[in-house]
Amino acid sequence: MSVKSKAPSKTSNKNGAYAPGRNDKGRSQAGGGNRGGQPVKERPQTHNDEPRVVATALPKEVVVDSAITVRDLATLMQRSPIDLIKILMQYGIMAPITHTIDHDTAVILGEELGVVVSWPAKVVEEGDEEAVAEVSAPQQPKQRTFIQETMAGQRADHMVDRPPVVAVLGHVDHGKTTLLDRIRHTSVAAGEAGGITQRTGAYQVNVEGKKISFLDTPGHEAFTAMRARGAQVTDIVVLVVAADDGVMPQTKEAISHARAANVPMIVAINKIDKANANPQRVMEELAKEGLQPESWGGDTIMVELSALTNLGIDDLLDNIVVLAEVEQYKADPTGDCVGTVIEGELDKLRGVTATLLVQNGTLRRGDTVVVGKTWGRIKAMFDYEGKTIKEAGPSMPTMVLGLQEVPMAGDVFERTESDRQARQIAEARKLAAAAPLDDTRRAVTLEDFLKRFAGDEAKMLNLIVRSDMQGTLEPIIKSLNDLSNAEVEIKILQASIGDISESDVMLAEASDAVIIGFSVGVDKAANARADQSGVEIRKYEIIYKMLEDIEDAMKGMLEPIYKEVVVGHATVLQLFKLRKGFVAGCMVNDGTVKRGGMARVLRGGEEIVAGSRVETLRRFTEDVAEVRQGYECGINLSQGDELLKEGDVIEMSERIRVR
Repeated sequence: MSVKSKAPSKTSNKNGAYAPGRNDKGRSQAGGGNRGGQPVKERPQTHNDEPRVVATALPKEVVVDSAITVRDLATLMQRSPIDLIKILMQYGIMAPITHTIDHDTAVILGEELGVVVSWPAKVVEEGDEEAVAEVSAPQQPKQRTFIQETMAGQRADHMVDRPPVVAVLGHVDHGKTTLLDRIRHTSVAAGEAGGITQRTGAYQVNVEGKKISFLDTPGHEAFTAMRARGAQVTDIVVLVVAADDGVMPQTKEAISHARAANVPMIVAINKIDKANANPQRVMEELAKEGLQPESWGGDTIMVELSALTNLGIDDLLDNIVVLAEVEQYKADPTGDCVGTVIEGELDKLRGVTATLLVQNGTLRRGDTVVVGKTWGRIKAMFDYEGKTIKEAGPSMPTMVLGLQEVPMAGDVFERTESDRQARQIAEARKLAAAAPLDDTRRAVTLEDFLKRFAGDEAKMLNLIVRSDMQGTLEPIIKSLNDLSNAEVEIKILQASIGDISESDVMLAEASDAVIIGFSVGVDKAANARADQSGVEIRKYEIIYKMLEDIEDAMKGMLEPIYKEVVVGHATVLQLFKLRKGFVAGCMVNDGTVKRGGMARVLRGGEEIVAGSRVETLRRFTEDVAEVRQGYECGINLSQGDELLKEGDVIEMSERIRVR
């Protein structure tokens, strides 16, 4: 579709259609100026004057090849690069204006800004049938992180195996840090306040010549907070469950968060050395949560161990290595250097420090990096033992000095060519973060699923359910699952007893879920976080009311069915040439003609122009919304107006939703 500029001034003819006119002194109103080159003041409008068009219409369609930089795409769309960067940030892509994005990402940006992004004609003409079908198919928004985008662009022949990144999750005091302590042969647990992990640490160990990177997190909150910020760091989750304690509330939450992250889990059944340990009971409880042990014919690896006595540790490490070999984690050590902040702090002696996990490329001392909304030049690098190093490759954690400000956990870093470029990117991100964001939250509500999930794939409604008692929770889950059908699937990420907590809101943030509460309250912290992030919390006291709302939302998620209904016809009486295109002076024969309405042109009953719209509609000198039967008007079509002839019929139609 060609992009048309606004039509120049016109005056009407006696029939009400408008044509290019001249002012009372015979000079064309489209051009001209004043004497001496001084600015001309706008004259007050009279009934003979036409409003002057100052702004040029933004493009409705742009052509993008397989790759384009953010800056060039912003230029094509006639938007500020900041607008594009803000949208990319919503999808977890921390991209500078010089970053190259692929065609699919450009399509997503176009959808957000109301601009159609199409392939060059030659791509469709020269491509095979499958390629043409793929280009023509509606694009599903993809929430890909900047890390994934970068690694997707690396050369396949440069990709090598990298160590897996393992996060250790589980209920408090079930032995997560003690397990890592045993693996690293250090004494970290004894030095922590109250024996409880207060911060996130990153470590790397060697297992028979193969490395594994571990993240020691203060529970699933930090794990999910990173995902909520767009950082997919973890490859494998080790779920620690105490054999004497069994599955606890935080264990269930950790399972839900790991599932939402779509990463494989290995269960470490710890403390089997205790007299009251009962691994079989733990397996049964885990099976109820959907984790079927391999020994029972399931697909979840479960290892019985004792971190205190070193029993079963080697089995756990061997299983991690085997799973990593199956999954084949790869990166390009020579490619673009990107990664994620594990933690950051302000040290009294050393200043700003940050623990970074390199995920692609190689980070070296002296490199300039941009990290979230800050930047800096790497002055020093240390490994997890505190030893000075000069470089860090894929999956290697390193603590660095030299950043201007303390970064946040989950911030993405990337190497830049110069300090100036890094400073510009950081300033642009600060500007984007400070700008008011209207309706750009990542969270979803029941009302906006139709808008958020447009596409051909099966749609999924993620729910987090809280109930006051087990007796009501089970029928609620069953009733919700029964609502799923072939077109819309309900996925319950977590279902538990008790008030809605901040952890529930964090999971909803990271997973685009809606929280359903039945006869429960909401923690103050959960309320505050939900208000800030836009997560929807719905509370009910009656089950059927809850099911009605969910069912209505699902109906809204279904692909609507439309039929096209003819609403009017107009005959072309006279054509008027404009600078760009034509205006047709028409008589409305029946029905109505509406501005913005769908239109096609018929000549002798045969279709000449299809897929057009009424760009502008006028009665005499006034823009109007619609013109009814028996009146004359001027019609400017969005496309195909150059094919019009006197006597053609413009047929108007509307799409009416029937479901």
